Amino acid sequence: MQTQALHIRHLGRQDYESVWHAMQAYTDNRDSDSNDELWIVEHSPVFTQGQAGKSEHILNPGDIPVIQVDRGGQVTYHGPGQLVVYPLIDIKRSKLGVRQLVNNIEQSIVDMLAMYDVNAYAKADAPGVYVDERKVASLGLRIRKGCSFHGLALNVDMDLAPFQRINPCGYAGLEMVQCKALGGPQTVTEAGEKLIQTLSKVLGYQELVHHQGLAE
Repeated sequence: MQTQALHIRHLGRQDYESVWHAMQAYTDNRDSDSNDELWIVEHSPVFTQGQAGKSEHILNPGDIPVIQVDRGGQVTYHGPGQLVVYPLIDIKRSKLGVRQLVNNIEQSIVDMLAMYDVNAYAKADAPGVYVDERKVASLGLRIRKGCSFHGLALNVDMDLAPFQRINPCGYAGLEMVQCKALGGPQTVTEAGEKLIQTLSKVLGYQELVHHQGLAE
């Protein structure tokens, strides 16, 4: 079991790049005593392309910017109405393997949706969480210095149309779905509250400390 507290940062709506660079800085500057943190955020519309991303999966970005980033995976979309959660965790200190961390994150989403009687599941060969073969949550992580950053994106109550401008996560024709249509949480705030509960539980944290905004 974890002995340290998990610090939750509620960031509200933020542009993607400033939060990304803040995650990089936190990871680069942390030491063995630094807090593990969850950053809870909504982003303005943006496509992000992972390190192994192939340009052919970006079909028609239009007026939405495309940013090349340092996480795993292919292209995805972030926008208002989507819950984004970034786990900044010292996995070496926590004795978590990368695969176990991914499994735990996926399980936390499955557990959260189960509260609403939504039958969600993960796939061994395609990271993320699915309902009836439609994708409700995407996942992409980076590990540096034995610590994780980047994270998960859960579709809650958003405009799903931009996903049609890409092959989501590199899968042509993959259908996206969102919590509101499934009878799950109806707002990003509600989804965040429930997911913090399930994610902290599967990761084994006993204490949660909440903050507003980024550390100064």
